Amino acid sequence: MELRQLNLFMEAAKHKSITKAAESVHISQPALSKSIMALEEELGMTLIIRSNKATNLTDAGNVVLEYAQKISGLLDEMTKTLNDMTDLKRGEINIGLPPFIGSLFFPKVMAKFHQAFPNIKLNITEYGGARVVKSVEEGEFELGVTVLPIDEQEFRVYPIVEEELMLVVHKDHHFAARKQVEIKELADEEFIFYHEEFSLNQILRNQFFISGGFEPKILFKSTQWDLMSEMVAANLGITILPQSICNRLLNKELKIITLRPATLWRLAVITKKDRYISNAGRTFIDFILKESL
Repeated sequence: MELRQLNLFMEAAKHKSITKAAESVHISQPALSKSIMALEEELGMTLIIRSNKATNLTDAGNVVLEYAQKISGLLDEMTKTLNDMTDLKRGEINIGLPPFIGSLFFPKVMAKFHQAFPNIKLNITEYGGARVVKSVEEGEFELGVTVLPIDEQEFRVYPIVEEELMLVVHKDHHFAARKQVEIKELADEEFIFYHEEFSLNQILRNQFFISGGFEPKILFKSTQWDLMSEMVAANLGITILPQSICNRLLNKELKIITLRPATLWRLAVITKKDRYISNAGRTFIDFILKESL
């Protein structure tokens, strides 16, 4: 069994397609299929169910994937540890970043970091906050940025932003003339809401709406704040957005209203506890904590 075989198998599992996996690693589809078939023959088990539409893992395939990811993570840690021992001012960081957060705060921070540390490569992948947390836990990312709260027994947490969430309504909405609205008053409203892959979906739903005595009436879910705000501007429903996003809303059809009790949007960089953090990763954390986001 070779590491290359495991890496190719992980690509196939990630893309759920032999063709897409082959394109991703720049080899031919027959070569990738041959590698996986050789791995299956060595293990004596079928790992992948092949069909015209998708590639799915068998139970044995899921077990191999779990251990392959652990092996890959350990090799990455070894490489980072050895690089740090040489005290080189270079490195590579895999970062998970929700699209909402990335577009608001990070372009300038990333530019400044690159200017200060041009030999440290930042590999950024955009996922929803909930998936970022899971991927940091599983070792796909060394660092992640997500919305608090999360389980601080499992993760190191470095807070970077705290601001209020605001209610956004159409100018003709019955709340439009109000300066503030109580969360419990939203029980009968229709929401343009966050997709399930975003942490705010569960945070707002569980900690504010359900604890306030009602299940939100969700008309539409999105991963894009500009689409959410435009749907409100079309008078399809109401939404809740961070203050920094509200500051960017220029549509005159919208009204921004304070929520009471204050509903905070708190962001943090997270790492998995008991996992080695590279010198490059620690440098990035120190840098971002010093920056005013």
